[in-house]
Amino acid sequence: MQLDLNLLTALDALLEEGSVAGAADRLHVTPPAMSRSLGRIRKATGDPILVRTGRTMVPTAHAQAIRAQVHDVVQQAHHLLSAQREPELATLERVFTVRLHDSLTAARGPELITAVHTRAPGVRLRLTGESGTDGPELRRGEVDLASDTAAPSLPDLRHRLVGEDRLTVTVRAGHPLTEGGGEGDGGSGADDLARYAAAEHVTVSRRGLLRDPVDAVLAEHGLTRRVVATSPTTDTALRLALGTDLVLTLPEAVTRTTRAQLGLVTVALPVAMPPVPLYLVWHGRYDNDRAHAWLRDRVAEALQPLFTPTDGPA
Repeated sequence: MQLDLNLLTALDALLEEGSVAGAADRLHVTPPAMSRSLGRIRKATGDPILVRTGRTMVPTAHAQAIRAQVHDVVQQAHHLLSAQREPELATLERVFTVRLHDSLTAARGPELITAVHTRAPGVRLRLTGESGTDGPELRRGEVDLASDTAAPSLPDLRHRLVGEDRLTVTVRAGHPLTEGGGEGDGGSGADDLARYAAAEHVTVSRRGLLRDPVDAVLAEHGLTRRVVATSPTTDTALRLALGTDLVLTLPEAVTRTTRAQLGLVTVALPVAMPPVPLYLVWHGRYDNDRAHAWLRDRVAEALQPLFTPTDGPA
């Protein structure tokens, strides 16, 4: 026999109302139509479900035993098939894996955790560092939300622009590149560019890359910089710059907090570079997940003070 799931709704109404007429009124159908549904339910279950006693009908023992279960199933089905509602944050229980650049977590992690925990105490955040490989964690569902400086090219990934940053040069106080200028003033002429390229540099790369977009721009000017080390994290690179003459070129926002704590200084990058965007990236399966959308808003709000404001989702 083919199962008609509509019978569950009829059964739920019959057990709640205790009569064919009451169930029909509840579901906005005629009594004869509800009577036919009861007949089909009796045939499917092999039980009368409702039996007449005088002028009323009472549920059978089997009907009483399944009443709560039927109601729960109908409610769950209604929830699954109805338009999603705003999450009840006070009772929301979720674990979200959020992969952010380590410097972003260091700079704004406390604000993010406070914003989430205050409104949704049952939500837990698994904050992870950037992977050393370009793995498909978002597509596999291992990561719920990630930060990136490039918009995804895969059609099933979504993105939201949080803001844009500028590259700056970070060095120790008294570094030769600071001569002739103060904080934020490193010059902009050809001589300054040559001095910058001739210095010893450290890059930040999970994969140990010794080149980044700065090298391509320098090549256009006939220059090559000396990258002598690479660091897996921004924090480590900043500490290397503190104890050496190494030069670190990174987006200003991601170095700001630790740089100030360590007493490092910045000078202007003596070559024009395009702004560096920051995107939040997630898989399309979460487009209509209201709890995930709420989390995206909280992460964007936590990070946005570091960047030039944007108009919202891209």
